[in-house]
Amino acid sequence: MKIVFTERERSSTKENMLDQKDTMTGCCPLVAVPDYQGVMHMRTRYHGTTGQGSRLQRGFTLIEIMVVIVILGILAGLIVPRLMDEPDKARVVKAKMQIESLLTAVKKYKLDTGEYPSTEQGLIALVEKPTVGKVPANYPEKGYISKVPLDPWNNNYVYISPGEHDDVEIISYGADGEEGGEGANADIRSWELE
Repeated sequence: MKIVFTERERSSTKENMLDQKDTMTGCCPLVAVPDYQGVMHMRTRYHGTTGQGSRLQRGFTLIEIMVVIVILGILAGLIVPRLMDEPDKARVVKAKMQIESLLTAVKKYKLDTGEYPSTEQGLIALVEKPTVGKVPANYPEKGYISKVPLDPWNNNYVYISPGEHDDVEIISYGADGEEGGEGANADIRSWELE
């Protein structure tokens, strides 16, 4: 069966059908497309996928890619330096927390034994019963802590009792492991904790 339209009917029918959406499928409308003999065929029209200039077939230009790379480089330049200081700040916080924990254990030691461990006995007196200096008679079987931690930079804490600033002093020498310093190398002292 051939459907014959005049050119005017053909173009108006096409326009009407292009503007309507298929209500059953919610998809693209069906359009009547004439073939070379003028016979109308019903076809689905897919918007934006025909022709050479279609956005779906087009890639990115070199300029667009370069602009994105430059923007990413600028963002990285602004953000990375801020993130580089975070591990050092976290280590300082960890050292302060460990020193406070050790101070609490030392104070428990004094409550049970009557005095602080001496400098000679050191922090190891919190783990096992001291064998040097004054040996406490009232020492718990499992000690006060399971092990003496290293500071976040894998150095031993310095323990002094009696100290110059307090009865007990616990010090971490920071990232460089040497007395003094600034920034991450600064000493963290028990009597200066907030």
